[in-house]
Amino acid sequence: WWVAIVSLWPASSRPYIGGSQNNTILNLIFGYNGFGRITGNETGSVGGGGAGGAGGSTSMWGRTGLLRMFSTEFGSQTAWLIPAALLLLVTMLWLVRRAPRTDPRRAQLVIWGGWLLVTGLTFSYMSGIIHPYYTVALAPATGALVGIGATSLWARRAELLPRMLLASSVGLTTWWAWMLMHRTPTWHPALRLIVVIAGSIAVVGILAAPYVNRRLAPAIAAVAMVAALTGPASYSIATAASPHTGSLPTAGPTAAGGFGPGGQGRGAGAGSGRGGFAGGPGGQTGQGTTRNFGGFPGGGFGPGGQSTAGGLPGIGGRLGVGGPLGQAQGGQAQGGSARGGQAGGGLLDAPTASAALVSALKSDASSYRWVAATVGSQNAAGYQLGSDEPVMAIGGFNGTDPSPTLAQFEAWVTQGKIHYFIPGGTGAGRSGSSADTSSQITSWVEANYTAETVGGTTVYDLSGAAASSAQSSGAAT
Repeated sequence: WWVAIVSLWPASSRPYIGGSQNNTILNLIFGYNGFGRITGNETGSVGGGGAGGAGGSTSMWGRTGLLRMFSTEFGSQTAWLIPAALLLLVTMLWLVRRAPRTDPRRAQLVIWGGWLLVTGLTFSYMSGIIHPYYTVALAPATGALVGIGATSLWARRAELLPRMLLASSVGLTTWWAWMLMHRTPTWHPALRLIVVIAGSIAVVGILAAPYVNRRLAPAIAAVAMVAALTGPASYSIATAASPHTGSLPTAGPTAAGGFGPGGQGRGAGAGSGRGGFAGGPGGQTGQGTTRNFGGFPGGGFGPGGQSTAGGLPGIGGRLGVGGPLGQAQGGQAQGGSARGGQAGGGLLDAPTASAALVSALKSDASSYRWVAATVGSQNAAGYQLGSDEPVMAIGGFNGTDPSPTLAQFEAWVTQGKIHYFIPGGTGAGRSGSSADTSSQITSWVEANYTAETVGGTTVYDLSGAAASSAQSSGAAT
């Protein structure tokens, strides 16, 4: 009903459908957020995907394949209990194979098992945009299957086969926890030893359950839980104890390697930086409290881009249509533009407006519908939060939506509705956008207005008359 209402509502009296290229919710559902996530062909995305076929090919978003959820980037986020969940799913389906058609236990297994398999396989083979935090969608199914299987087999521990299968699931979980925690070998190595000792005791205790005092059964179960949950619990605590900013939250300490091929992470401790964002060869990040990514390929970030102190690769000038790549220091982009000044926060982080810029934005703010316009929602958010005044996000979240058009923007400037234009952002020339309005608007502003620097940030004051020398150039474009 929601899709129907949005589809039937007149476009003239509703917001533009962000993420679509033709202002329709169906284009968003089946394109950018639909089949495009599977094939990697996402018009208006932050980068080209490319097929990552069943053989485990590499897409812009990393290597696809059956074992993707167990990789360095995804394993510690979601896969702690997945091997046990799969083993227990198969085990329980076998044990209830002769149950009546309406057996509730089998129905539960089909529902949760279907959830885990379908979602897990989709994540494993999708070639479009994917981030590690997406895998939270696997948690309910994983937890349900482990809970159903473990309690069912524990209740039948007097029988040899259920007892052996339960011990196998604990042993498998112990081994896998060791492997995941070994990816961060310097981070509390004693935890790995605790997991192995507890797991070994639990396996022996389960196998010997019929021959030991019944009073020891709760202790055996408790030790098994310690073996299974120490790893994910410690990662959860590390995550909650570390400050995070930005749009790509991840759990636990930094693992070796980066997001995608060729990445190298140099950060130390929980929440430190990662490098080499999927295909950005040689990308590096320094230490920081957030997991920002260096070396974002294409569209102005460029391979081999560097950032320090957790910052993103510098964004200078118009991405994809001008300005060389700069470097980021502590998340603030520098260099980049021939005119100097700071670019915006980019796709993953919002900029922090200086006091001087906030003062300029708030100056006579009531006279304008928007105190500023900039490319991308993250940039607009930073300036809007800093000034507490409305800021236009040209091109939507990625800066690639064809909204507003150049004609609309020119009309609003003529009507005196926009005070400043702040260049930078992420949208220009990205991933085959059908209407590169972000770069068109940026070019028009640069051709018709004079840049100035306010608090270290390049801005264009749109409230005055356009530069006379550029009027003819603007008319020509």
